[in-house]
Amino acid sequence: MTRTVPARRRTTFAAAVAAVSLAITAAAPALSAPGNGNGKGSASQGQARSNDLSTTRGNKVNDAAALAPHLVGQTLDWEACDFGSESLNARFNAIPGTACSDVTVPRDWKNPEDGHTITLRVAKTETSKGNPDRQGIALVNPGGPGGSGLPWGPAMAERAPELAEQYDFIGFDPRGVGQSTALECTYTPNAEHDVWQDTKAQVDACLENELTPYITTEQTVYDMDFIRAVLGEEKTSYIGYSYGTWLGSWYQRVFPQHAHRFLLDSAVDISRDGLQTTWDLQPRSRDRQFQDAMLPYVARHDEIFGLGDDPMQIRQRWEDGGGTRTQLGMIVAGSFLLPAMYDTSQYLSAGSVIAAYIRIMESEAAATDPAGQRAQIERILAEARASLPAEERDSFDRFAARGLETVGEREQLVAATQAGDAVTFEGAFSAIRCQDGQWNTSQGYWTSWVDDLGRKAPWIGVLMGPSECMYWPAQTSMPAQPGGKGAPNTVIVQSELDAATPYEGGHRAAGVLRNTSLISVDNEGTHGLFPYGTECVDAPIRDYFLTGAQPAEKSLCDAVPLPLETQPVQVAGTPTHKGDIKISMRTDAVREANRITHDAIERQLIDSRAVTPDVEAFLED
Repeated sequence: MTRTVPARRRTTFAAAVAAVSLAITAAAPALSAPGNGNGKGSASQGQARSNDLSTTRGNKVNDAAALAPHLVGQTLDWEACDFGSESLNARFNAIPGTACSDVTVPRDWKNPEDGHTITLRVAKTETSKGNPDRQGIALVNPGGPGGSGLPWGPAMAERAPELAEQYDFIGFDPRGVGQSTALECTYTPNAEHDVWQDTKAQVDACLENELTPYITTEQTVYDMDFIRAVLGEEKTSYIGYSYGTWLGSWYQRVFPQHAHRFLLDSAVDISRDGLQTTWDLQPRSRDRQFQDAMLPYVARHDEIFGLGDDPMQIRQRWEDGGGTRTQLGMIVAGSFLLPAMYDTSQYLSAGSVIAAYIRIMESEAAATDPAGQRAQIERILAEARASLPAEERDSFDRFAARGLETVGEREQLVAATQAGDAVTFEGAFSAIRCQDGQWNTSQGYWTSWVDDLGRKAPWIGVLMGPSECMYWPAQTSMPAQPGGKGAPNTVIVQSELDAATPYEGGHRAAGVLRNTSLISVDNEGTHGLFPYGTECVDAPIRDYFLTGAQPAEKSLCDAVPLPLETQPVQVAGTPTHKGDIKISMRTDAVREANRITHDAIERQLIDSRAVTPDVEAFLED
């Protein structure tokens, strides 16, 4: 039997399962495994393929169509789109001119005439048709990597109607994803494998697929330029979120002459040649948002959550109840709290889950509760829902349903592992992330990395394991920027407490990209901002797309209020006179929260009589 589960959620859960299976000593954030490396590997290890397009052709390529003239004249069969549900089909197919077609492209742009092709599923809109001020197309990518971008053409037309008057937004599933030629990998989990062996088995499953070497950002930017060409456009504009900022910046570097207006929303650290730096920053940014924003929000609304008005005391109760060191706590954090970090309009729902989890774990019945894990989760959700005002419960139900979907996917993986069933998963997330620039390949390095998370990011660190990219050879790396006047104009918008693409990375990207403006949103944690709903954020972006007016080099906007609140609350960093934010990963609150967590771990270990010399050394650090 073969089961199918999404790769991103499955990979995250593999680390969580490994942490739990090693019992209480490994459930501490100091999760480690015996290393066979010397810990001296670096992210520069390994080499990209020598026939790297960016190196051999780079900015000399006028357009991708010149590399595949035999495919330029293909007939595109436009038809109604399938966006995955009846409601989305009805909603998005109603956008003027919305239609979908397959576009055939070379499997390998390094050897475009070798006879191998793949297809890309593309969704066009025609909202600017007939407008004398039309500025062309704008491609949209939602991130991932490996996220389906097909609905994002009509979705962006709906979200930004003023821009849609002058731009036809184009959505597409990147190669390896969704309705395009998809990369699927199959492996059989082994309950006896440790996290290192399981991770390598997943990687090997993908490396055995002949499509894998061609699922990279570099290949995708040539696909994007080919889409531009077959649609008959001289230039393309672009809106990219999260990983989509990496993709967009790569396109600008290879095809600057075809880059019109580019918005990079919630940017990764584009200053590097690979994505490891952004991965390294993520855990600490999640711990930071939990302590500096989410728990203070819960404390400000004691009338709803009933946990008191001191966020540090709430953290103490969270940790005393087991925190993320219990399997239940891991699932609560990963399936319900982390999504609210990416969309802070869900803070009210997340706060109710925090409160319910704490109360249930503090109850005497919790220690002897015979109910299964799913029943405990449903009990937490029921109590959380009951604590909310009636008018907020529909929103909570949607929030809970999305979280339960991820819980179900994790249950499928556990069942497959126990049964010895093969698991088929989408491989694009890992293939793209790992093949864009060489990651550190030392097991010793990743052992130290996981240990370090136990000290610096103990809230989320227990869910983290070694990156699968340690076993994956790179295919390419981010090319250099075009020099002189050839650098396109760009706008970056970044929230202060982004838990997926931390502010530090976006700020650094804005500092190294030429002709780039940075809009910082103070006191905000949401990942993916535009359109944000305030003139401070949206107006300069709108004007940039409509008139070409470049925003100020740095500008600072305040956040929209959180649920139940009428004004934003100052948290974490400090606005500067330069128009950006000075912020640290280890704020005073985060340091104190880490102390509370480590004390709770020490008590838990002592109570279990599980203190070993290694654990004692960790506690002394």
